[in-house]
Formats: sequence, structure tokens, C-alpha cells
Amino acid sequence: MQDLLKYAPEYPSVRDLKNRAKRRIPKFAFDYLEGGCNEEVNLLKNESDFHKIELRPQYLKDFNDVNMRTTLFGREYDAPFGISPIGLQGLMWPNAPEILAKAALRHNVPFILSTVSTSSIERIAEITESNFWFQLYHPVENALRDDILDRLTSVNCPVLTLLADVPSFGFRYREIKAGLSMPPRMTLRNIFQAFGRPVWSLETLKTGIPEFATLKKYMDNKMDMSQLGKFMNKTFNGRINSEKIAAIRDKWKGKLVVKGIVSEEDIQKCIALGADGIIVSNHGGRQIDAGESSIRSLQCLAGKYGDQITVMMDGGVRSGPDIARAIASGASFTFMGRPFMYGVAALGNNGGNHTIAMFKSQLKQVMEQLCCEKIDDLKATLVPVGSGAYELGPHN
Repeated sequence: MQDLLKYAPEYPSVRDLKNRAKRRIPKFAFDYLEGGCNEEVNLLKNESDFHKIELRPQYLKDFNDVNMRTTLFGREYDAPFGISPIGLQGLMWPNAPEILAKAALRHNVPFILSTVSTSSIERIAEITESNFWFQLYHPVENALRDDILDRLTSVNCPVLTLLADVPSFGFRYREIKAGLSMPPRMTLRNIFQAFGRPVWSLETLKTGIPEFATLKKYMDNKMDMSQLGKFMNKTFNGRINSEKIAAIRDKWKGKLVVKGIVSEEDIQKCIALGADGIIVSNHGGRQIDAGESSIRSLQCLAGKYGDQITVMMDGGVRSGPDIARAIASGASFTFMGRPFMYGVAALGNNGGNHTIAMFKSQLKQVMEQLCCEKIDDLKATLVPVGSGAYELGPHN
């Protein structure tokens, strides 16, 4: 297993992967991946608020070795992080969800497939030997909801993630300028951008135009891209409530996670409805610019409710130290989206393996420095507010 901790030394950080990805994919694809909503204030806070969290080592402790293995919903993973769901992954790099799913299986970390990703439930189940999670955009019709749940059950998907934070599409300036709202359109400018990225263009030609593979069976075969927006608006309603969660809880026999929870009122409802976990998230800063960062929301919720429900998080995690900061702040597990897409866009088929190995190596070094043998040991390293650490806000 030691070979899994090795990675390409030319790209030792997320920043390096991001810079290479920007040079390898068209601007419209990079803007779709990179952008947040409105002025992107919350997108920036997601990362900058992590830098205000400090951890304190104890150098004279007895120390043996680092064990990053983490048990989550009855399964032991090799590290306390996984791959977040991202829509239209194949737009940013051909076959991206399959590349990442294969890497997740090899490294024994969770991969979450989005309803609007570019690989199907059945294909990802095959690749991961059914060790994947699925994020559900709630359909308007219960029959479609039930059919998707039946498909997940038939391939033994263990964890369903219900998306809560998309009651409306975010107002994302970059996507509007690039023509990547629904339906996406290839403008003359976008075509010229694609010509400027020949490797991306050739790989896309070989793979084919990306499509919503899971949803393909529900679409009219004659539907063109101009009709896609109408189909999405007609078929899905992102706003969920207690009644919708309860109906899914009754039908779904696996683990149920609600993603996008940031308030005490909502986490209390999730607990009352029998959810197994939540993912604290602001959708990568893509939905509400006036909100708070994911790490700040986590610090508010984990201490009060972590003994009642599994509290995980994503948003702004960019390094091994950030993973350690999130765990020390109360998260049971962390997820990352953009960093893995940077990795695949930068390094192609090796991008998933490289990025996971990079995070494992970074986290291992942090734990060695902090004298933490196990993941749970990180919780004792958090420097309390008022003891020299920067204060994130009134929740702390």
C-alpha cells in the first residue's frame, strides 16, 4: 500500500494542479468548474476561513505511526476524505467520473456520483464494485424518484445523498458569459477556446459529447440541446422539505445523508426524520454569496449535534492541513470536489490517483507533526479561540 502514497512531484499541491488544469482545458470549462455565484465572496471565504484555524502539536508525546483509516456507516475507509459530486464532469475532462471512481476504489475512499454527472449509475457501480454514493436531485414526479432509487438498490449502492441546497440555480456570472446556463451552447468564442486546447478536444472527440448518462433513459431520443433546459426544469425541483425526506427515508433502506445543511433548524429536522448523516456544505460557494463559509457552519453544528448524527463537510478543503483542520473542528469526514477535477484536468487518467495520494501524503505529514496516531486524535489539537487563534465569527 505504500505505493499509493506516492505522487508526481511536479504537482505537489492543489494550486499546481489548478494552474496546469487551466492551461489544458478550454476557458468555458474552467470557468464552469472554478466559478461561484454573484461576486464569489463566499467562494473565497470557503478557503480563507480555513487559514484562521490553528492546530497545536505535542512534540514530546510517545508516538508510533500514523493510521488514517476511518470507519463511516459501517465501512472502513483508508483516509477521512472522499470525492464530492460534481455535475457535467465530462465537460471538464472526458471520462472524468470514471477516472475518479476507479481511483476511489483503488485508494478505498468514497466517490459520490451526481444525478447530473456524465456517467450512469450502472457504469459507476460496475467500476466501484458498488462501493459508491449517489447524490439525488429531487425529481418532480415520485415515479421518477422511485425508479432512480430502484436502480440504486439493484446495484447495491450503500449511501444515498439527498441534495438540499439547490432550491434555485445560483446566479453565476462566469457561466452566463460562457453560455453554460441551461441549455449549454457552443458559441463561436467557445469553439475557438476548444481549438486552443488540442488534447482536450481530441479526447472529447474520442469519448463523445458529454451527456447526462443517468438521466438518458428518461429523455426523448430526439431531444436536442435546445430542449435540455426545459427537460431539467420540468423534471427536477431542487427544493426539498420534511415530507419529501420522510418519503425517501421510508423507501430507501440504505444510509441516508442530506447534503447542504448549514443551520441548526435544518439539522434538527434531519435528526428527527431519521437521516444517518449530513454534509455541511454551501455547494462550493455556488448558490448563495451572502452565506457563511462551510467550515464556520461546521464549527457551529458539529459540537452540538455530532453525537446525534454523523456530521461531514465539504467546501474549501485544499490540503492535508485543511483536512486536519476540519476533523479537529468536529467533522467526522471531509469531501472535496474541485481539487479532484483539477487533478483529472491536469493529469488525465492519472489525475485521480495522483490527487488522492497527494492528500494522503499531506495529511500523514501533518499527523506526524502533530503527534496524532489516529484520526480522532486530531480533535485534541484544535487551538481554542482566545488562545492565540483567529476568531472565525460569533459562533465560536
